[in-house]
Formats: sequence, structure tokens, C-alpha cells
Amino acid sequence: MLNRFILTILLITSAHAFAQVGTTSPYSYFGIGSLKFRGTVENRSMGGIGVYSDSIHLNLQNPAGVAGLRLVNYSIAGSHKSNKLSNSVESQKATTTSLDYLALGIPMGKFGASFGVLPYTSSGYRLESRTETTTTQYTGTGGMNKAFITFAYQITPELSFGVDTNYNFGNIENNSLSFQDEIQLGTSELNRSDLLGFSFNFGALYKKPVFDKLEWHSSLTYTPETNFVSENARTVQTVLLLPTGNSTPIDSREITVGNTDFTYPSLLTLGTGIGEAKKWFVGGEYSSQKTSNLTNRTVELENVIFEDATKFRLGGFYIPDYNSFGSYLKRIVYRGGFRFEETGIKVNDESINEFGISFGLGLNLGRSFSNINIGVEYGQRGTKNNGLVQENFFNVFVGLSFNDKWFEKRLYD
Repeated sequence: MLNRFILTILLITSAHAFAQVGTTSPYSYFGIGSLKFRGTVENRSMGGIGVYSDSIHLNLQNPAGVAGLRLVNYSIAGSHKSNKLSNSVESQKATTTSLDYLALGIPMGKFGASFGVLPYTSSGYRLESRTETTTTQYTGTGGMNKAFITFAYQITPELSFGVDTNYNFGNIENNSLSFQDEIQLGTSELNRSDLLGFSFNFGALYKKPVFDKLEWHSSLTYTPETNFVSENARTVQTVLLLPTGNSTPIDSREITVGNTDFTYPSLLTLGTGIGEAKKWFVGGEYSSQKTSNLTNRTVELENVIFEDATKFRLGGFYIPDYNSFGSYLKRIVYRGGFRFEETGIKVNDESINEFGISFGLGLNLGRSFSNINIGVEYGQRGTKNNGLVQENFFNVFVGLSFNDKWFEKRLYD
């Protein structure tokens, strides 16, 4: 009953929680924002790999993993990010805290189902461009969220298949404020895009015993090209600059901007790994996304090119003694991983790449199957070359994974 009460409270508050800004990256300006990691704290602590799946944790990356659940699972997680942004002249620091996912998984024999909500993309930045006489300030907020429902089926004890049906929704606002030295009036242009559309994600998992106590895992996920609608609006204002540095509008007019139908690129991920059940696992994944056909919603940028994106991820875990009664430390799950990503964005002839190294712990709640998962990640994105910005970030993430049994037969009424 306590777990069900907690879930009810979380579902009530989730719509407000996912409306917050989840990034401080200048590269979130492009496209529909920076793509958020779709996965649990457990996956994220292992470099982001989703090839491993078990019976007590949700797998948000591969829908086929839901077929392996043996207990009802409630999962929720949040993260805190500290970001240092530097160019060749100066550096600044920024922080964000966000809710990363809220989900429920339900086992049904050979079938499994899950549903929940999580952020899909995020846009959040504050930039300034200066010439001899003109200053332009750029700000952006918003992003797109994903409400999903998953169904999976265990075809054989070794092979499972699943599909996510996703409803994507949200909005992004970009504002530019330009003013000249010694002139009190400036110009503000606000672009807003309301985004919505459906998408699907297909997945398969294959597990097979090999050698003595070892098990080989392989996975495949594929997200087809997705058609989104961007309902665009533009407002141009004449503003009065105040001595405090703020501004107030004195004239405003709406500019008609047509809606945009655009295609979000397909994504293919292949993974493989090997390990011993309840002891250790090591695996890797490769992802390819056709981002070369992605464009911005309302503007065209001459110095930006979208290329195909690729991701490489390596990670795993180790449990000293899963059944240890005398030592809690031996029952802890120790996780680690590494990732390298070509984001698919090329600015001023510089490809924007990203890497991260992560570590984490899985802490049992007593002798139950429920657990708290914590992790940290250090990484870097971008470059200082050609007037660009380099980001050095440090993430801390915490997730709760509660397990319960709903359909247990009672001996007495």
C-alpha cells in the first residue's frame, strides 16, 4: 500500500516536474534541443549500456526487457548537473537539477508491460554576442517530453521482443535581444515552437548460456524516422533598457510563421556482452542515428551542419557476494562505464563530440529486492576552437527502484 500511495503522489506531480529546464548547454539551441539519456540510473552508471536486463529492474532503453520482469517495479530518478562552460577568453559555471524519469513495470507471465514519462530533449542556454557597437543576448528554454507505454513478449526462454509507443509533447522558446551602445531602445524577437507527435521504438533481447555459469547477452533496438509537427509563433518587440540591466516592452507585434512538419531521424542500436548471473557483467553498444536530415524549427543557420551521429558505450557491474549475510558491502552492486559520442552537430567546421566516464552503486533496501541506485559521471562536450564553447560537466544521479508482488495467491481470505 505504501508503494502504491507513493506512485499516486508521483503521478500527480510529474506533469509539473518535467516542465523544468534540464540543461545549460549552448548546443541545445540546435534542432529540438539536446537529446536526453533514455535509461535508468543503473544503465547510466555503466556508460549508458542497455544490453543487460534482469528480473527486478526496468529497462527503459530496450522495450524487450520488460518481458523478463518477475515483480512489479516502480522507478523514479533525478539528477544534478554542474557545468563549466569555457571559450578561449573566459569561463562560467551553471547548475541544473531535474527529474529524469517516472515509470511502472508490470509482469504478466510471458508478457510484460510498462508505462511512464521522461524528458526526451532539453533546451537551456544564455549566450551573448558583441561587436563594436551592438550587443545581442540569446536565451532558450524548454524541451520535449515523452509519455510511453511498452508491451513485450518472451517468445522463448532466450528471446524476447517488445515495442514502445510514445507520445511526444513540449515546447521550446528562443529569445534574442539586440541593442546598440548609448541607445536606450532595443529589439527583442521571441520564437516559440509547440512540438507534438507519436513515435515507436522496437527492441529484441537474446540471452544464451555459454561455457560454465556464463551467459551471453545481445540486443537490438530500432526507432524509425518520426514525423513531428512544430506549431510556430514569433513576437517582435521594441524594448526599453532599464538602468538595472533588465528591459521592458513598449511595443509588440505578432509575426505570422508557418507551422513546420519535420522528420526526426531513425536510430539503430546494437549491443552485446557476457557475464555470470548475479555476479558480474561487461558489455558494449554501438548506435547510429541519421541526424544529417535534421533541421532547426524556424531558422536556417549558415554555419551549422547536421551529420550522422554515432555512439560507443562500454560498461558493466560486479557483485562480490549476492547472498552474503555477514557483509552488506559484499551485496552492493559496483558499476562503471565509458562512452564516446559524435553528436551529429558541426559548427564553424568543428564537429561537436562528447565523452563521459561514470561510476555507480546499487544499494539494497534491507533483504528486499528494492534498491537505491546512485551514480556520478564526469565528461566533456565541444571544443574551444573557432570561437566555440567547451563544456566540462559533472553529474550526480539518484534512482529508486521499488519492487512489489500484486498477484500473489492468498491462503486465507
